[in-house]
Amino acid sequence: MWRHGGHLTRRRTAAPRRDSDQARAAQRARARSQASPDVTDPDPLTAHTPMMQQYLRIKAEYPDTLLLYRMGDFYELFYEDAQRASELLDITLTRRGESAGRPIPMAGIPVHTLESYLARLMKKGLAVAICEQTGEPGAGKGPMQREVVRIVTPGTLAEEALLDARELNLIVAVSPHPAEGCFGPAGVAILEFASGHFSVLEVADEAALQAELARLSPVECLVPEGFADRVPGSQTLPEWHFDPVSATRVLTAHFRTRDLAGFGCDDLPLALAAAGALLAYVQTRYRGELGHITGLSRESRAATVEMDPATRQNLELTRTLSGQRTGSLLALLDCTRTAMGARLLGRWLGQPLRERARIRERHAVVRELIDGGGYRDLRQLLAGVADCERIVSRIALSTARPRDLVALLVSLERLPALHQTLPGDLPPSVLNGIRERLQPRAALAELLRRALEEQPPLRVSDGGVIRPGFDPELDRLRGMQADADRFLRAIEAREREATGLAQMKVAYNRVHGYYIEVPRSLSERVPARFMRRQTLKNAERYTTEELKQFEDEILSARDRALSLERELYERLLEDLQREIDSLRAVADALAELDAFCALAENAVRRDWVCPEISDEPGIVIEAGRHPVVESARQDPFVPNDLRLDPESRRLLVITGPNMGGKSTYMRQAALIVILACIGSFVPARAARIGPVDRIFTRIGASDDLTSGRSTFMVEMTEAANILNNAGPESLVLMDEIGRGTSTFDGLALALACAERLARQNRSMTLFATHYFELTTLAERERGVANVHTDAIEHRDTVVFLHQVQEGPANQSYGLQVAALAGVPASVLKRARQHLAELESRALAAADPTQLALFAPSPAIAEPGPADAVVEALEALDPDRLTPREALDALYRLRELLT
Repeated sequence: MWRHGGHLTRRRTAAPRRDSDQARAAQRARARSQASPDVTDPDPLTAHTPMMQQYLRIKAEYPDTLLLYRMGDFYELFYEDAQRASELLDITLTRRGESAGRPIPMAGIPVHTLESYLARLMKKGLAVAICEQTGEPGAGKGPMQREVVRIVTPGTLAEEALLDARELNLIVAVSPHPAEGCFGPAGVAILEFASGHFSVLEVADEAALQAELARLSPVECLVPEGFADRVPGSQTLPEWHFDPVSATRVLTAHFRTRDLAGFGCDDLPLALAAAGALLAYVQTRYRGELGHITGLSRESRAATVEMDPATRQNLELTRTLSGQRTGSLLALLDCTRTAMGARLLGRWLGQPLRERARIRERHAVVRELIDGGGYRDLRQLLAGVADCERIVSRIALSTARPRDLVALLVSLERLPALHQTLPGDLPPSVLNGIRERLQPRAALAELLRRALEEQPPLRVSDGGVIRPGFDPELDRLRGMQADADRFLRAIEAREREATGLAQMKVAYNRVHGYYIEVPRSLSERVPARFMRRQTLKNAERYTTEELKQFEDEILSARDRALSLERELYERLLEDLQREIDSLRAVADALAELDAFCALAENAVRRDWVCPEISDEPGIVIEAGRHPVVESARQDPFVPNDLRLDPESRRLLVITGPNMGGKSTYMRQAALIVILACIGSFVPARAARIGPVDRIFTRIGASDDLTSGRSTFMVEMTEAANILNNAGPESLVLMDEIGRGTSTFDGLALALACAERLARQNRSMTLFATHYFELTTLAERERGVANVHTDAIEHRDTVVFLHQVQEGPANQSYGLQVAALAGVPASVLKRARQHLAELESRALAAADPTQLALFAPSPAIAEPGPADAVVEALEALDPDRLTPREALDALYRLRELLT
């Protein structure tokens, strides 16, 4: 056993060394041979004190981690670790004597504050090695035996205090194709250590990998050496960790299976290589039995609506553009009562379903909860349920604390009421399956109720965890402590009566223990059976055989009681570990029920409707609303319709003024589709959603300074991804494509992109633009239509109606928007002058370059009247014309036009 943070954890029993173990041992040996024993000077190890020799040997095995070296009630850090910790944690940097003739920089943290400091270090992405005292004090010569019992990393956390309860905490491994430098197909393994959920999938290319990593947002990402630059923020492992044979051996040894056929992953060699590398990494860090990782599930990208990183960011699904959870779609949806329900809802939002039957099943559950009216009662019951998912994992890891088990008991006590509140006459369905898994666990609840105090201390080592009456021997030992005063008073009374010494008293101090004190003037009357213990100026102190026996029992009773209490608690954990599968089923059912009840609550509270999930292509939304914008507005949100179908209306060109609502209209369409596909009701009067395989967005952009890419380059990269991958069942949102370059270049690119989407990709597309020239596409491209956001001008200002109307916009109201933004009046006045001048020039001479863009055929247009007018105007010199010549020139220009 080893103690960590006040609780006990079972150490892994010795097992035959595997190949991977041998390789790790060789790697550590190399590190020891290469590492300098002292990070601050080149002195040989023997020049240091024995304790520092021990420290430096251990540190050499973990050069890339902060080593917390246990010394009594403190974890100490030395040398560079101390300096680094002092800066990161704002703790005092001191010096501890000398070793090898030099002062030792040192910083320390109290043992009882470990978790708070670990939490801060984990947020900074660091790894920390916990080195505990594993030997007995005074056993043998030299320093007390110590060893590293765990390496804490951001992805291997299970402790409640170190985790955000409502957020997933994932560690991922990526195994690319073994071809040199190739990042085509790749395997991905995903582990949420705190819950034990372990899954794999394979991706086809680097773009798909980046999309998955954007969905998962792992706190640690492991890749083979040589690939770190291809996966930003990753850390490398030696390539042999990803060897398929070694990885399979690691996985089968852990799951105690002959092969992995039972997990349905045999045809995913890259994914299994990643899974084996990930599991081996976690085993070397946690160093305990990983009993909570009981299976390996297979994920499929084809089963979910795919979204690239830009789309997830632009739609602000789980984080806003500024990186905050508040203001995201998930923050709006998350009215769950439990942390595990919140995490499940986040998983659903990250993976909208494509399978129509599963989507309809989820809608049916939400509808049943609403129509049956029981979801509010269920939510009240769920409000008292703990994070059973993570508690069950800590039970499997033997790290569950007393309050974890009490929280589990409270949750189990809710099962009868939850089971009874759920409808019982349902046909086989998702909701009926949840009800079956929530069968009351009366025997388990009764065991916990008998065993545990209602309000136990934080740690078992504090005592007072096991309820009186659970174990007779524990009650006897506790009774000895409780009866100590009464017993001492009885001894005192008996001895006074036996000796006739009325001034005798029985007392206790920490140095001498229990004793009988007699004034020195009466010492001659003390009986021979009294044994002298101490002589004072005015008194003599004695003990007796009875008092010594009592002292031995009473002083050891507390230690024996604490030891027995720990033993009883470990037996209780073992009893619960035999029920892990049952408890995990309960936790999963509670999380699902909570997520469904949250969807029902949102539907009723926000007036959302159940969408029709159609097998026919297209999207039809009546009076749709943006869920997040609507919730943030004080005034009523203006709803809008949307109709997209593959034949007559697959691409909408959206024009209108800035701030008119174009981006909101586009985003709300995507969010309504996503909500429908996760099983939620949607913010609309009615909606019919056909098959959607992917969602793409090209909305806004900024310079990518780290990659040296300009705003326009980022914009074109996102556009290229859409044009190369969008298909007939894809929903595409493109906002202001081409605005990052010159007018003519931007217009030409925007036109070409729209044509490609309409003709070849044939995607369901919302295409917002300020290039009014694009509105002519509807006249010559089948499936293209124009809509615009409406606004009215009142005096010198503009009123945005946020209403989407058929047809193109007639002006952009740019100057009015500038006025609303606070641009100085003098600048606006000058801008109006420039605008009038530009408009008059445009009326006087049409631009042949722009006209050529919209010629009826790809060939260059023949010269026409406008060209002749332009040529005639260019030949004129107004300064040299007489009034009569100017009049004649005007008549000639008129003739050319007609």
